[in-house]
Amino acid sequence: MSRSEDLIEVAKRIRALAQTGLVYSMSPYDTERYEELTLLSDEITALATGLTPEEVASSYCPAKEYVTPKVDVRAVVFNERKEILLVRELADGHWSLPGGWSDVGFSPKEVAVKEVREETGLIVRPIRLLAMMDMRKHPHPPIPYYVYKCFILCEWVGGEFTETFDISGKGFFSLDDLPPLSLERVLPEQIQLTRMYAEHPEKGVYLD
Repeated sequence: MSRSEDLIEVAKRIRALAQTGLVYSMSPYDTERYEELTLLSDEITALATGLTPEEVASSYCPAKEYVTPKVDVRAVVFNERKEILLVRELADGHWSLPGGWSDVGFSPKEVAVKEVREETGLIVRPIRLLAMMDMRKHPHPPIPYYVYKCFILCEWVGGEFTETFDISGKGFFSLDDLPPLSLERVLPEQIQLTRMYAEHPEKGVYLD
């Protein structure tokens, strides 16, 4: 990529982090800092493109954007006993596959690796896509977003369990004895389906 393209990618990442910060900001001080980062991102993009910062900012206006689904990336990790890696969400006290919303600047495989490392401390290698599901077509609790769920098979290659601020537990579980699941994030039947597709690569990819 050219230097201008590199700057634009950096600016996109800064804006994405700032917007996420604004969503979860708990204080006026933090809000002000994230708003300032958004403005800096627009200025960097303006310098790289020849546009004005105002023109850059207007291109991100939600009213002018085509609304698209959010993408939820989940890592499917088995150990040598065919047990599956789960994490307990601090938000609801229930369990899920490691993962979360996709991040600007990261491919789906990179998101899966990053989420496992951040939530558990384990190092994994992405193998292949197992399933891409439309959340609406499965019996999840209702949420205010339209979501595609991406399940990626990963191989555990290193690391060890560590503590993290938004995860209250982690471990490998038998698929015949799963703990209470965070149903907004994953369903029991989805975990069973990922095992079947992991064990039978000839099935290809499950696609809604």
